[in-house]
Amino acid sequence: MEFFKPGRVFDFMGQRAFWIPLSFILVIGSIILSFYPGPNYGTDFKGGTEVEIAFKQSIDAAKVRKAIEEAGFQTPDVVQVVDPNNPYHFLIRVQDVSAITDEEKGTLKRALCYVDDPQAAAASPETCPPAARATEVKFSAGGDKISTRYDVDPDLARIRDQVKAIAGVSLRASANNPMLLNPRDHRVEIQLQSKGDQLIERLQKKLGEDVVPDRALRVEWVGPKAGKQLRDSARNAVGIAIVFIMLYLALRFDLRFAPGVIIACVHDAMVVIGVFILLRKEVTLSTIAAVLTVLGYSMNDTVVVYDRIRENLGKHRGKTFAQIINLSVSETLSRTILTSGAVMLPVLAFFVYGTGVIKDFMLALVVGIVAGTYSSIYVAAPLTEWIDTKMTKRADLKKRLNAPARAT
Repeated sequence: MEFFKPGRVFDFMGQRAFWIPLSFILVIGSIILSFYPGPNYGTDFKGGTEVEIAFKQSIDAAKVRKAIEEAGFQTPDVVQVVDPNNPYHFLIRVQDVSAITDEEKGTLKRALCYVDDPQAAAASPETCPPAARATEVKFSAGGDKISTRYDVDPDLARIRDQVKAIAGVSLRASANNPMLLNPRDHRVEIQLQSKGDQLIERLQKKLGEDVVPDRALRVEWVGPKAGKQLRDSARNAVGIAIVFIMLYLALRFDLRFAPGVIIACVHDAMVVIGVFILLRKEVTLSTIAAVLTVLGYSMNDTVVVYDRIRENLGKHRGKTFAQIINLSVSETLSRTILTSGAVMLPVLAFFVYGTGVIKDFMLALVVGIVAGTYSSIYVAAPLTEWIDTKMTKRADLKKRLNAPARAT
């Protein structure tokens, strides 16, 4: 092919007047989108309960959302999942996390005759016999499990009746609930309905059991505090990766090569995040994993170009640094296109035929591969040439300033 003719040199540096402003616009646009409208964080980062349901009949997303709001759940997010096996597949997210409130926790402690609770301790022996007096009551983070302990063999039937008598609290349907976990220290576990169970139950009442299944395909929840910690950890992970990339390049080449790769990596990460915000895709831990993958791919592609630049600097001493870059990028262009194309083929297949998290992960990789290949040529290399020019001018100026002093 004429395009890949050996010895052909493209003037990449001559086109930087167009590509550098374009990259600048893309990064600035992504930064603006990060503040307004802002990332659409998934349950991993903002906290809440995520329920995946396969309805039995065709139903509209707006009707599901209205039924959830009428059931008392906060800010529901209803997304229809493309699933060939089930056309009525929905992903439902609500901001509610704990199955019980703080007020209900206090009521439960009194109902379980918790000895450290003043009102429960003052109850009569008929209301709270020794077999029903809990010496320890602990609630799980999701509020769907209660761990209790007693001094004597507990009366499980009485404990069940005590919990059932509380308005707004429902036991999970199970033959062994409450369940004696350890007969030696009289430890009992009480399982309550989780937010997912409550959502299914209330949807059945609103939409009918012929529409809503008995149980969800999947229920996950993340507390707001854990979500914030995950968000901070994800941001730190990307930052630490970029710092170590800079240190690696500074040691392998020299300091003038490191800033180009760092700017290219930041460029690629911002472009991927910007596309996700623009398309209102969820930013989750999978997205961060894809961004880190893109950073590694982009750095590898850039290092190949830098290796050829360093090699040609020793071979062609009469050429300018811009000419060396054009020659080096042209020599590695066929390798770059073939490698990127080979990686892109399976990624595109997963993107086209994948669903859910896989589809979003592959979208990040598709955007990242294109941005990474582009940034290696039109971001990292021109920035390195600019730094080399500045360093050369500074060295020449220092020589001219020191020349009279040496002559004297």
